[in-house]
Amino acid sequence: MHNELEHLAEFDSALADYHLSEDGKKILERTKLVLLTAPTSVGRNTMILEALKSGRFDFMVSDTTRLPRINNGALEQNGREYWFRSEQEMLDDIRSGAFLEAAVIHDQQVSGTSLRELKKAADNHKIAIADVEVTGAENIYRLKPDTLFCFVLPPSFEEWLKRLHKRGRLPDDEVKRRLTSAVKEFQTALNRPYYKFIINDDLERAVKQIEKFANTGIIDSASQQSAKDLAHRLLIGLKHYLKAQKS
Repeated sequence: MHNELEHLAEFDSALADYHLSEDGKKILERTKLVLLTAPTSVGRNTMILEALKSGRFDFMVSDTTRLPRINNGALEQNGREYWFRSEQEMLDDIRSGAFLEAAVIHDQQVSGTSLRELKKAADNHKIAIADVEVTGAENIYRLKPDTLFCFVLPPSFEEWLKRLHKRGRLPDDEVKRRLTSAVKEFQTALNRPYYKFIINDDLERAVKQIEKFANTGIIDSASQQSAKDLAHRLLIGLKHYLKAQKS
C-alpha cells in the first residue's frame, strides 16, 4: 500500500516555521519523557509494549497521515498503533502548535506526537514514552533537553534485513527508501551526544536497560561503547548494501 502527500509543500512550510503553543510548553515542563528512535524494523514498538507492562510508562500514540497497514497478520487500529488522521487535520494542528513534534517521513507521510498524548501521561503521573524519528527527536531536544533519548539497534545487519522483510510485503522501492533514510538516522544518532544506544538482541534485557535509564538517567558506559561500535558497523554495512543494489 503506497502513501502519498497531497499537501507536501504546505507541510514543509508549516514545519519549517513550527512553534510549540504556550500550553504545550507548560505540559512539557511537568512531564518526564523517554523517546525511542531507530531505523526501520528494529523492534522499538515491541520494546515499548513490553515496557508498558511495568505500569510506570504511558505510551504516547502518534498521529499519522498514512493509511493503516497489516503488521504481523493484523490490520492496525486507530488509537492503538497510531491515530490515523487526514492531512488537513494534521496541518491545522501543526499550525496551532498542538504537536510536541511532527515530521515528514520518507517524503510520503507526516507523523507526530500530539500534546494531548503528553498531557495524558502527565495527568496519570507516569513517564511518557514514545517512538519518534530523528528529526522529531532533534526538535524535542531543543524544547526539553532533559528528555531521555534511546537509539535502538538490531543485533546484526543480517538480522535487521530479516526483520525488515517480515514487515509485510513491502515493495522493493519502499525497502530502498527506508534503508536510505536509515543512513541519515544512523549518522545523526552517532553525532548527537544526547543519544544512548540500546541493542535489541534480547527483548527482556533491552527493556530492562530502558527502565533503568528511565529511573536513574544512567546507562553503563562499557555497554555504550560496545553499542556505538555496532552502530558504526551497521552504518558501514548499510552503505555497502545500498551501493550493491545500484550495481
